[in-house]
Amino acid sequence: MATSVKPQTASQMMSGSDIVVRSLINHGVEMIFAYPGGASMPLHQSLTKFRNNIRTILPRHEQGGAFAAQGYARSTGRPGVCMATSGPGATNLVTSIADAKLDSIPLIAITGQVKTAVIGTDAFQETPIVEVCRGITKHHYLVTHVDDLARVMREAFHIATTGRPGPVLIDVPKDVQENMTAPDFDAPMNLPGYRIDKRMAHPGQISQVASAIKRARRPVIYAGGGVIMGNASDELRTLIKKTGIPVAMTVMGLGSVPNEDPLSLDMLGMHGSVYSNYAVEQCDLLLAFGVRFDDRVTGKVAEFAKHAKIVHIDVDPSEHNKNKVAHIPIVSDIKYALGELNKIVEAPEDISDWLKQVAAWKQADPLTYDKTSPYILPQHAISELSRLVKDMDASVSVGVGQHQMWTAQHFKFHSPRSFLSSSGLGTMGFGLPSAMGVQAAHPGRLVIDIDGDGSFLMNVQELATCYCEKLPVKVMLLNNQHLGMVVQWEDRFHEGNRAHTYLGPVDNPEAVGQGDGYTPETRYPDFVAIAKGFGCGGRHVKEKSELVDALKEMIAYPGPFVLDVQVPYQEHVLPMIPAGRTVRDLIKE
Repeated sequence: MATSVKPQTASQMMSGSDIVVRSLINHGVEMIFAYPGGASMPLHQSLTKFRNNIRTILPRHEQGGAFAAQGYARSTGRPGVCMATSGPGATNLVTSIADAKLDSIPLIAITGQVKTAVIGTDAFQETPIVEVCRGITKHHYLVTHVDDLARVMREAFHIATTGRPGPVLIDVPKDVQENMTAPDFDAPMNLPGYRIDKRMAHPGQISQVASAIKRARRPVIYAGGGVIMGNASDELRTLIKKTGIPVAMTVMGLGSVPNEDPLSLDMLGMHGSVYSNYAVEQCDLLLAFGVRFDDRVTGKVAEFAKHAKIVHIDVDPSEHNKNKVAHIPIVSDIKYALGELNKIVEAPEDISDWLKQVAAWKQADPLTYDKTSPYILPQHAISELSRLVKDMDASVSVGVGQHQMWTAQHFKFHSPRSFLSSSGLGTMGFGLPSAMGVQAAHPGRLVIDIDGDGSFLMNVQELATCYCEKLPVKVMLLNNQHLGMVVQWEDRFHEGNRAHTYLGPVDNPEAVGQGDGYTPETRYPDFVAIAKGFGCGGRHVKEKSELVDALKEMIAYPGPFVLDVQVPYQEHVLPMIPAGRTVRDLIKE
């Protein structure tokens, strides 16, 4: 853990690289995930000068470092910081920057750049990274003068963390890092057009919402990631308690309300619960808080909540009426808006019949699976893990695919910022490095990456970081030897034709291509051998009777651990609403 230092404002000569690092410390940055290279060497030299004030974690791939910075940011609410060199180092950050933009994550991405004199000459390891990232950042800088660095760093943190959070890119040429100046760390920001007056709902708007709630007969709350990012989970829980209104959550909203709350409808959308989708389809009031009406939630937009009056509260005005027209659109800090609403709101006059209907839907179509199967089904493994860690203050990250949706369905979340998922961009390879960032931010916490074999392989090298940096991340690997979600779509919409979704050695390509259920006896690769090669613990498990013991071994292991759980590839994530369709097209089996 970095030690605190007094922010420096004195006008003394400093190099550009020292200014960058001192600015990070001034802004309370505890750690940076940084991979060095030719154009960023001065920055790394400066990091060694301040090693007692800021921890530098060396990832084994720049993308891993950027996702680790996201893990730090998502789990703490503070900005995560990553750094890479120019050219390929910078472009390896691009996917995570785009990911942070879609999920509204405060991320500071610093890149080295070739010297200013050779910018534009196709110099060695030169890429115009600002141009590459122009459409996927909240803001971006190419700093060409050392005197601008202190101001730019201050602006970057302000932009990344105010309003709707997002990623900011700072590209720093090598000569700017080396040049000397007397910085002014309190220099006024120069952000024409960027005004963040704290957006607060007008009292009249709050009264409108309270009146709509009072008159509603079939109300539903639709809670998204904005509730968590806005630190408004307590206010949401208070509103639910005062009104008795059931709540459905997006994948990013999971944890804002405990899954086990009687009024929780769990996840909404394509792979959400039957009862959450039925409730939204038949509600007469939809209270949309911190959401963007994503297509994976709405399906066919025109049919989504078509009978409901819609209240939409979000801090970003660009989200209002973008995908779905709201009857009461409110631009506001969500914590403030819900806090003010709680002061005056009254429970609806009579929603007892509605709550009975919701309870009947929950009883008729629970989130379940074949509990009699002799095999370890992914849903079973996740449910058992959830049961074992219920009282352990665990954080869970996921990759992207079937395992991601099964985790969202069957893991019981109790608190905000405990579930980390690449939701908007859907980036495979997110799980392990993001868990690494959570573990670095919370050294004593149990941090588990529930992953699929396809996603895990994309950033498996970060096991080395976990081992060397003493980050005891646990990986429960649901290994089905296939790209499971694509296989599911092949089965549902392409007559089971396998189009390059099998991940093992192909002995009979024609058989695999025709999707005849080909499954090899030998699993490939040997993930336990890989884990042990990186210095981590590991274990295979394929018998259902051995699962709980294996999970306990994983949890108790003092370092990073990979539990390779062999699961059948034929399982589908259900329920499912096909893309662009409606709840009337919902698939249950």
